[in-house]
Amino acid sequence: MTALPDAPAVVAPPSPPGRPAGPRSRRPRPLRTALAYASLLAVALLVLVPFGWMVSSSLKRDNQVLTVPIEWIPREFRWSNFVEIWDRIPMLTYLGNSAFLSAAITVLQVLTGSFAAYGFAKVRFPGRDALFLAYIATIAVPWQAYMVPQYIMMQRAELTDTYWSIILLQAFGAFGVFLMRQYYLSIPDDLCEAARIDGLSEYGIYRRIMLPLSKPALASLAMLTFVNTWNDYMGPFIYLTSNDLWTVQLGLRSFVGQYDAEYAMIMTGAVLSVLPILVVFLFGQRYFIRGIATSGLKG
Repeated sequence: MTALPDAPAVVAPPSPPGRPAGPRSRRPRPLRTALAYASLLAVALLVLVPFGWMVSSSLKRDNQVLTVPIEWIPREFRWSNFVEIWDRIPMLTYLGNSAFLSAAITVLQVLTGSFAAYGFAKVRFPGRDALFLAYIATIAVPWQAYMVPQYIMMQRAELTDTYWSIILLQAFGAFGVFLMRQYYLSIPDDLCEAARIDGLSEYGIYRRIMLPLSKPALASLAMLTFVNTWNDYMGPFIYLTSNDLWTVQLGLRSFVGQYDAEYAMIMTGAVLSVLPILVVFLFGQRYFIRGIATSGLKG
């Protein structure tokens, strides 16, 4: 019986010069990492510098706010500024009005946006995609284009100078529908199909399956809506004329007009108006990042 010749040995090709043999090296590059962190630090400082100057100015006297060079640490911390401002303007009323409007509009936008997004993402009906594109296209229409018709509608309905004018106009948002739909598309359709086979209605699927699975996206939409409503100036400026209905943005603008030289008090009011937003973001940042990362809106 003739023995078979030995198979030729397979020789690995030589590694290119300067590259280690074997699996591709995944060692971190110190220079690139250092540059990335330095860039992020520089951007963070650019964002935090105005906020730091605002906080520092709120603890100074008026004649110390605009000094050159800037005194980042006040020579005398005037905590009394945060007491005096409550006597100058009805700050508590303004903050309460902003909180009420922001909370009401946030709840309605989360409810309407998530419900409409479920229909566009998981319910099949003729013209669904075309209707969705037409609805999303309204984002490109500037608000100034339909600002006057909206005001005429609210005026004829006798809703001006009431919270209803702002709540009804901002209770629906195309961006919220888009954000929630993108998240719903990441949820397998098999879950909905299995629920339909088990006899669950569309409302039951939305309430028992989709909402519990979309908490990160709901938190992201809630935070974005709350911040946008809290910072809104033009809406309350157009529809609210009574002082007891003003939001904090209108109240601060009125204060600036009356006491335009009291820079320290103006900065104190600005700090108080920012604090609620800061607290909301600190408590919800984890859900916000998760919701944005999983909804297709990350950069």
